[in-house]
Amino acid sequence: MLKPIVYFLVMAAAMMTLSMSGVLPGFRVDGFTAALVGAVVLALANALLKPVLFLLTLPITILTLGLFLLVLNALMLWITARVVPGMHLEGALTTLVASLILSLVGMVWNAISKDDGRRHERDRD
Repeated sequence: MLKPIVYFLVMAAAMMTLSMSGVLPGFRVDGFTAALVGAVVLALANALLKPVLFLLTLPITILTLGLFLLVLNALMLWITARVVPGMHLEGALTTLVASLILSLVGMVWNAISKDDGRRHERDRD
């Protein structure tokens, strides 16, 4: 039960870091609450909308050798920014880069949390 909460906190912290660092001037989050709500909404969009859109765009994804998935990730972030008050995205390139960075943060978190689970399993044996 603690893993999802920590995941949302990590993603919200990543959003705040992106917003405050000035690396992506078109990406802005107006506080940690907006970032936390954004992390939850992004997870919901990825869980509910992305599979449907993936199936609908499967021919394009195959033709582009999977690169169209980057566009789907950016679309999920754009939808999140439209739904969450206090989360602002300006421009397609900013949205694409922000989605790439947030995807990388999520992948690193998943790798760390899975590894942590295996380590605890080995310690019990």
